[in-house]
Amino acid sequence: MPNMNLTTDQKYWRRRIFVLTWLAYAGFYFGRKNLSVTWSSMETDLGLDNSDYASIIFVYSLVYTIGQFVNGYLSDTFGPRKVVTVGLFLAAIGNLFLGMTFSAGVIVFLIAANGYGQSTGWSGLIKNMTPWFRRTERGIVMSWWSTCYVTGGFLATIFATYAAFDMEFLSELGWKRGFIFPSLILFVIAILYLLFTRNNPEDVGLPKIVENKYDFEGGAKAEKLKILGLLLRNSSLWIYSSCYMILKMTRYAFLFWLPVYLEKALHYDVSDAGYMSSVYELIGFFGVILAGYSSDKIFKSNRFSTVAIMMIGLGLACLAHPYMVPYGKIATIISIALIGIATYGPDSLICTAGSMDVGGTKGAAMAAGIINGMGSVGQMFSGFIVVAINEYYGWDNLFYFFVIMSFIGGGLAAIKWNLQSSD
Repeated sequence: MPNMNLTTDQKYWRRRIFVLTWLAYAGFYFGRKNLSVTWSSMETDLGLDNSDYASIIFVYSLVYTIGQFVNGYLSDTFGPRKVVTVGLFLAAIGNLFLGMTFSAGVIVFLIAANGYGQSTGWSGLIKNMTPWFRRTERGIVMSWWSTCYVTGGFLATIFATYAAFDMEFLSELGWKRGFIFPSLILFVIAILYLLFTRNNPEDVGLPKIVENKYDFEGGAKAEKLKILGLLLRNSSLWIYSSCYMILKMTRYAFLFWLPVYLEKALHYDVSDAGYMSSVYELIGFFGVILAGYSSDKIFKSNRFSTVAIMMIGLGLACLAHPYMVPYGKIATIISIALIGIATYGPDSLICTAGSMDVGGTKGAAMAAGIINGMGSVGQMFSGFIVVAINEYYGWDNLFYFFVIMSFIGGGLAAIKWNLQSSD
């Protein structure tokens, strides 16, 4: 982690904030990935089908999307420590009760509660990181930090699969264990985050590390409105948002539907499908690191160049997938890994360093909330897109749809190929 003329205390607190925020967002995934792993068993027990699954994802994503916009503002106003802590506890409670119900109606309500809790995480934690790290180091720092949702997603998938299907303890509960045990992890992380994190260097008596990008005379509310106005007129924000809408639609299609696709289309058993789908995040880790180092070291902190190249790569990886599947399990895993690398690289860069560059220290949560909120619109409809294309045209054509969308995103990012943001 780069250190540029910092005191010993500043270095210590940067490491501490990095670890705690990383842990918090990785923890959120333990309450998010379990649904896709347990769905096949849930639909059998509850008499549901893929259309119901798409509707549940829509409800989750709708609440998550609204929460992104709301909680970006709340984190900038009240500080991320309070907002994210509430979200962690809400997600933990939602998951705990999801493991205790047989009612489809109650499941929808709890999924919505979980979705709102989850929505506090990204914008709040980006806000938490922004005052501690300067623009010229964010590409690398945030590439390592972004491994939180790649590693978190991978570990959460493995843990949910094991808890729901392979654990001997409380075996009579079956798939419900895939919600109960992850909720306990969330409770622990919520307590750690509340007790040991702080919003900015000034909260612990340290001098500023990053100067404010936006400074205005007047009250806090007037300042927030002026910053919001500047953000909404920033074309970079909207290009990032458009690319992220495509990326998040693609990523959540894989996160929620990859185990289903592997089981129902490629005929792997439910346990194999769960473990194989985790490769998407496991190898996606390397895409995150590659994107961060490329943007800082090769493109001099220009994020758009890296985003454009990797989104074109994503399109090519999706194009190759249907041709690799007939060669068996290893070829399928390699294909999933390539798609993971090309998805997570630009995804992480946009929603971390990109958001921080656009928003600065005072508007980072709002920028992250807008970008992630717009991305969540793509996430919201991803389930219906998967069901519609799969039912009418087949799984292979779903991958070709992602080819087209990825090329569109790469073209949009290329518009700002040479742009570099100020701190």
